[in-house]
Amino acid sequence: MYSPAPRQPQTSIPHPEGVSEEQFRAAMARLAAGVVLVTAYDPEDGPRGEDVGMTATAFLSVSLEPPLVLLSVREGSRMDELLERQPLWAASLLAEGQRQTAGRFAMKGRLSDRLLFQELAHTRGEVSGALLVSGALAQLECRTEQRVSAGDHTLLVARVLTAALPQPEGGPLTYYRGRYRTLG
Repeated sequence: MYSPAPRQPQTSIPHPEGVSEEQFRAAMARLAAGVVLVTAYDPEDGPRGEDVGMTATAFLSVSLEPPLVLLSVREGSRMDELLERQPLWAASLLAEGQRQTAGRFAMKGRLSDRLLFQELAHTRGEVSGALLVSGALAQLECRTEQRVSAGDHTLLVARVLTAALPQPEGGPLTYYRGRYRTLG
């Protein structure tokens, strides 16, 4: 007599198109990504304004002519709300020794980034007014040219206004399978 194999408990519900959030997350974890610290200055937050930072791995080059980059931010996040009204921001491409910086700015539920920036060597971008991390492999100042709603994220297409290489040697900090890693 034929008896069907026991059903495996389903741990996540697939989307109507067939892939579950867990399956998608597991697949995308196999894609190594560079790590950047995105920063912006919020002149409307308090009497002296406030600097805001966010660790990102969804950042890439789009075009050489004109020089464009793409950044993905979680819809409704503090950074998304700020960049909706503040078109100028910066991205510091983190070096392999800056794992602690990436981890601190990736923490959810922080009330203020002020203390984190106090402990971090930085300069202020002349064009964007955003903070640039000292020791990063590269520093870019950007101006958002287009915002695109994409699921639970907002994609920002931005023109690169300045680029600097404060630490041209060394390897990048990467993110792979849920951990910060180095290439070495």
